[in-house]
Amino acid sequence: MAIKKVGFIGLGLIGGSIARAIRQYHPDCEILAFDKNKETLALAVQEGIIHTSCSSIDDNFRDCTYIFLCAPVSYNTAYLSQIKNHLSPDCILTDVGSVKTSIHKKVIALELEEYFIGGHPMAGSEKNGFINAKPHLIENAYYILTPTARVSEEKVNAYRDFVASLKALPIILDYEEHDYVTGAISHLPHIIAASLVNFVKEHDTREELMKMLAAGGFKDITRIASSSPVMWQQICLKNRENISRILGEFIRSLTDAKQAVDESAEGTLYSMFESSRDYRNSMPEGSAGPIKKQFAVYCDIIDEAGGIATIATILASNMVNIKNIGIIHNREFEEGVLRIEFYDEDASAKATELLKKHRYIVYEV
Repeated sequence: MAIKKVGFIGLGLIGGSIARAIRQYHPDCEILAFDKNKETLALAVQEGIIHTSCSSIDDNFRDCTYIFLCAPVSYNTAYLSQIKNHLSPDCILTDVGSVKTSIHKKVIALELEEYFIGGHPMAGSEKNGFINAKPHLIENAYYILTPTARVSEEKVNAYRDFVASLKALPIILDYEEHDYVTGAISHLPHIIAASLVNFVKEHDTREELMKMLAAGGFKDITRIASSSPVMWQQICLKNRENISRILGEFIRSLTDAKQAVDESAEGTLYSMFESSRDYRNSMPEGSAGPIKKQFAVYCDIIDEAGGIATIATILASNMVNIKNIGIIHNREFEEGVLRIEFYDEDASAKATELLKKHRYIVYEV
């Protein structure tokens, strides 16, 4: 299918990143967008990402090859009714939400199945909005497609090829299977991280020693607790049945672990840690899953004035952007005194090479 015209309803981080990728890989494609934020639309036009800024969902969207619903999950279902009368027969209607069942049910109720293929690019950032959108955000990230029962095979193949042309990795799943899988590998970890952080907060000593002494291991497994409360509230509400089921099964596994500790069951405890280690180590390093990977290096530095500044200067003078930098005071699970975090893998690799060249001892994550 020739990609002549693409419409966006919502132009935030994900929608904006997809639009930028389309502009990069399909420069002749016409792009239009509607967003409640007029400044976002003005910026997108100014940067040449979109051609047409829409003040409402209207007939501008007719004859689109693709229409992307990129608003929050709860809004996307509402926009379906508004876009229904502006769909041409060949149009592929899609979304980018991390929960699929609710929108699929709305699509069925509105008799839009022949148009709709759900989409979930498994990428993101702690930063929001079009201003932080990047064309490479979805590059090498899994992009799940959830076709309806009535959409044509031709449209499914076309969408899969389109996603691949944007350098993402398309995977086709049933929408209910998608919600169960992401419930376990994305939604459950966020709930665990939030619960663990709140547990430490509520059980800390008066002097907040837990907070002060929190090791790198604790910070790593709770990093995602810094995600948007609104987004995760909506995800829990929309994927309630799957999350409840998975939480119940996880609670049972915690009960089994508690019993093993209570009974000093050496064999059970060893097997639990051995099994988790082996399975975790079997996961591919390049996996582009739903929880964003961190890019960080650790290095040894001498405790002297200007030590961190020297490293920062070396990296800055070579155009390497630092996301975060700081001394690791509790190195129970880590090597190196200084931790430097970067925005992407290329920056991390370049920093490692530069620091080694300047004779720093570097430990890669």
